[in-house]
Amino acid sequence: MGGHSHRHAPLPSIVMLAVALTASACAAPHTPSPSAASQHPAPSMAVARSVAPAPSPEPSASDASRSATSARLASSTVSVASFGHIYLIVMENHEYSSIVGNSHAPYLNALIRRYGLATNYHAVTHPSLPNYLAMFAGSTFGIRDDGIHNLTAHNLADQLAAHGRTWHVYAQDLPSRCYTGASARGGVDLVGAAGWYARKHEPAISFTDISHNATRCARITHLAGFSPTAASFELIIPNMTNDMHDGTVAQGDAFLRAFVPRITGSTAFARSLLVITWDEGSTSLGGGGHVATIVISPAVRSGFRSSIAHTHYSLLRTIEDAWGLGCLNRTCTANDLREFFAR
Repeated sequence: MGGHSHRHAPLPSIVMLAVALTASACAAPHTPSPSAASQHPAPSMAVARSVAPAPSPEPSASDASRSATSARLASSTVSVASFGHIYLIVMENHEYSSIVGNSHAPYLNALIRRYGLATNYHAVTHPSLPNYLAMFAGSTFGIRDDGIHNLTAHNLADQLAAHGRTWHVYAQDLPSRCYTGASARGGVDLVGAAGWYARKHEPAISFTDISHNATRCARITHLAGFSPTAASFELIIPNMTNDMHDGTVAQGDAFLRAFVPRITGSTAFARSLLVITWDEGSTSLGGGGHVATIVISPAVRSGFRSSIAHTHYSLLRTIEDAWGLGCLNRTCTANDLREFFAR
């Protein structure tokens, strides 16, 4: 702020000025202040959708200072950017508090400082599989186990195909294309440690219009062939060591340090979005635990944190809104992550 004048206006003048300023503020829409991150070229914007969920209590005092801004952005005309590519990496079984600020996850916390963090994001249930189904099809379909299920429902792959977009799933240590078994032990697949592939962590194969179609299920491959431009939407499923399920937080962080630059260092990333989330936590808060979700894009303001309540349905809704795909099941009433893309 500039220096203050030592001259004082008469009291009536002060009152009249305050009234005028209040009326002006009510009449004019508020525009978010620009930040250093706005120097990046912003992707084009999709049609806005009004969302106004109620914020939940903050996990830390530093987040509380941002809650008013987050709430305002949620109900504003900000929209989800129409990204060139969207990438999703799903990690395993850790609460927000075991990731954010953890000294064993220096790379993840560097990403949080550089990009954005959803501080009030929850998985929807337990165990793993129904959470992955929620992210891929907007419903758990009443499933409460990690068994083999064959579903005939519409899913994100169908939405993408109907709108001329493509998809690819990279499942680390997948033994073969169109593999429908429950699990398989593998070796080192591109980066990270050796580990198990688990079907319960790969949602696409649970839908018969994919598993029974040789062309479509061939879009589910191991990680070694990864390309950041292979498809519009790319889902990356680390093996059970690298996703922190069987391995440690440090092992998962090391995997991400080795893999994520293959996305962020590509030319495609300039107009893309990467989200890293956890399928579930170790509690039942919000249904499946309070989990960290990191929103990574040149369109995200550095260090931004949102206290708005989100779930895995919000994540799928964000993909749908970015590309005008419509909505599936529970995503039709879910909010999206639009506040991360405000300018």
